[in-house]
Amino acid sequence: MIDVNSIKNGMTLLIEGNIYQVVEFLHVKPGKGSAFMKTKLKNLRTGTSLERTFNTNVKFEEARIDRKAVQYLYEAAGTYYFMDNTTYEQYELSSEQIGDNKDYLLENMSVELTFYGSELLGMTLPEKMEYTIIEAEPGIKDSTASAATKNAKIETGLNVRVPMFINEGDRIIITTYDGKYYGRA
Repeated sequence: MIDVNSIKNGMTLLIEGNIYQVVEFLHVKPGKGSAFMKTKLKNLRTGTSLERTFNTNVKFEEARIDRKAVQYLYEAAGTYYFMDNTTYEQYELSSEQIGDNKDYLLENMSVELTFYGSELLGMTLPEKMEYTIIEAEPGIKDSTASAATKNAKIETGLNVRVPMFINEGDRIIITTYDGKYYGRA
């Protein structure tokens, strides 16, 4: 059991039969009354987020989440297929379980699947990934020093805002948690 005062970002907890990951927490000690913990939690089964407030005397059971490195194979009719490269076991995830991560998937890329016991919860992408620009608006000459950006499309079809000096065919790095340009590859 984990005391509510010991929780940290990224921890996974069992709360009322659901598996939640702590996204944010704030320990609040008002001038009057007892202290409490404000949390933002993500349900790992449904992907929904919620905010909850807990008294400081509450205890939770920690949910042990296992991760397995797999290779993304393909998508067919809203089902995404993955394979473990050592055992060749295949896994399926629905488009609801994948969510917005579908915008970053390329065939044969390595990702991690998350499990709670034998239950497949979802997948985790690397924090930063490399992609090729397949379409880019023309840049304005001599605009390398400004912070101006333009639209570009990466090979998965996702539109990204990039600096003006990025052109079609360039390799760039994108942060997968917010879909923003990070730098050149």
